[in-house]
Amino acid sequence: MSQSIDLPRVDDFLQELATIQQTGSKRIALLGSRHVPITHQKLIELMSYALVLEGNRLITSGATGTNFAAIRGALRADPSLLTVILPQSLEKQTRESREQLEQVMHLVENPDNDALSLSEASALCNQEIVSRCQQLICFAFHDSHTLLATCRDAEDQRKVVTLFYFD
Repeated sequence: MSQSIDLPRVDDFLQELATIQQTGSKRIALLGSRHVPITHQKLIELMSYALVLEGNRLITSGATGTNFAAIRGALRADPSLLTVILPQSLEKQTRESREQLEQVMHLVENPDNDALSLSEASALCNQEIVSRCQQLICFAFHDSHTLLATCRDAEDQRKVVTLFYFD
């Protein structure tokens, strides 16, 4: 009895290689946990700043932690290359987040999701973000179920996924 080994398909590998080698701007989603140490937030901010300085379009959500740091870095580099998609309406965001989001030129609200739990709304929001990007960079813990599901969805859509674990 022969066993089949599930190897990545050659065309998947070639598509990922082409995306990595692509010069010019890409649409990069940067998502992650809300619970991030300040030192990690500084690194995420620096990464988003560098990605946008290189001409990449950055897409993220409006939560505290990772996304807040990504927004801060992108705003410093070039606000016109940042898109923030909220899981719910602006009114449902924290006061601190609302103050930062007022500076975002390309802000997408989802007030239809206000009646959903934040977890449900975030999952829908992450799906929308992944549908708009070529590459996903994600910062998560091993028990970050919504974020890990988002990474699996992105891989299923043949997006380049880079996943960093905090733990």
